[in-house]
Amino acid sequence: ENQKLTLLDPISWDDSNDTHYLLVYKDRKKLKTLLVICFTQKEETYHHWKVFAPGESGVCIKFKRDQLLRILNNHNKVEKCARVIPKKVNYPPIKKNRKKKPQIDLLPFIKRQAFKDEGEFRVIYESTETNLSKKDISIPLSCIAEIKLSPWMHESLSNDIKRVLKGIGGCKHIKIARSTLIGNDEWKKIGGFIRQK
Repeated sequence: ENQKLTLLDPISWDDSNDTHYLLVYKDRKKLKTLLVICFTQKEETYHHWKVFAPGESGVCIKFKRDQLLRILNNHNKVEKCARVIPKKVNYPPIKKNRKKKPQIDLLPFIKRQAFKDEGEFRVIYESTETNLSKKDISIPLSCIAEIKLSPWMHESLSNDIKRVLKGIGGCKHIKIARSTLIGNDEWKKIGGFIRQK
């Protein structure tokens, strides 16, 4: 509805290792603001739904990558003393970091190897002049390729949600569907019928 992505302060993140690297980066770069938004580059998994969008109200928004990156990169032309950096996250083994400490510029884009299944792509916003607790970046709805609703959402509710979303100006063209990750009729049909005794 607002056609914006919101980047937030990572201070409250569950993974304190990740937060630590970001805070070290902020300190060393003498930044007043460091805000982040995280994406996955992988197709939906049970892990993604359970960890990042649990319960019936979870939503997955799939973006058109090239178009979104163009908009994020164009944002750097707008603000002076601030920049947006989109980059893939790497997951080196801890042994590698022991032998050779990572460069400061890479710290926001490094996580422990145990998180590799996330397949994360991260966007950071940094500023040397302003203190912000959040940053909204305007994006057109044409950046959205698809919206998936929680696989735990009741089917009748998902139909109502689809109607509401399609009613928002500019959303008619967006594919909106309830995820069938945990209940797929085609998958079940392939497995055959259950015989009754």
